[in-house]
Amino acid sequence: MPPPKALNTVLTPAERRLFARLDTPQKIQDYLDRLPVNFEPDGDTIMSPRRMLKAKAAHCAEGALFAAAVMMFHGKPVWLLDLRARPTDHDHIIAVFKQRGLWGAISKTNHSILRWRDPIYASVRELVMSYAHEYCLPSGAKSLLAFSRPFSLKRYAPVRWVTAEDDLHWLMDALDNSPHEAVAPKRAKQRRSSPIEIEAQGLTEWERPAKGRRLPRKIR
Repeated sequence: MPPPKALNTVLTPAERRLFARLDTPQKIQDYLDRLPVNFEPDGDTIMSPRRMLKAKAAHCAEGALFAAAVMMFHGKPVWLLDLRARPTDHDHIIAVFKQRGLWGAISKTNHSILRWRDPIYASVRELVMSYAHEYCLPSGAKSLLAFSRPFSLKRYAPVRWVTAEDDLHWLMDALDNSPHEAVAPKRAKQRRSSPIEIEAQGLTEWERPAKGRRLPRKIR
């Protein structure tokens, strides 16, 4: 399937070649795994896929936007999904897709948790529940509260988000303000994570620069 004209025309030849090579969700995830984490040393960013490629670094939202752009280049359905956490924790944003009728997720993270999900889930809620157990605070308290409905980027012209030079805070606001569904009823009791589970959360792929800033709300 040829790339959508509106997307294809705004890409540079080098961007088209890269997008063309990343022709499966698995290859997109492999590419993002090799990319260093954006620790945002100069302040909060929501870089477009073009800016992310120039910076050679990404956090979760930027990785999800890149994954969505590449999937759309190949004519494959893809959506953003916001995993909303307690105010004392960080939200996490992923790109969700379907293969053979089952849901999977592309995820950029610096941690041993909240990563890629194989397309084996019968519903979006089932996929999200796979993150609920490992989403916790250093105290062990479970912190995932809600998740958005699959959020399509087709409503926006590619020039507004694929190649934009300005930060895409407006797009993250739209995602954050979109309908969300609770992970569990308020009456549900969740066991705290065990010490070894909490310790596993401390594993990271990329070391934060010594003078790096504290992660903002949208990054996990």
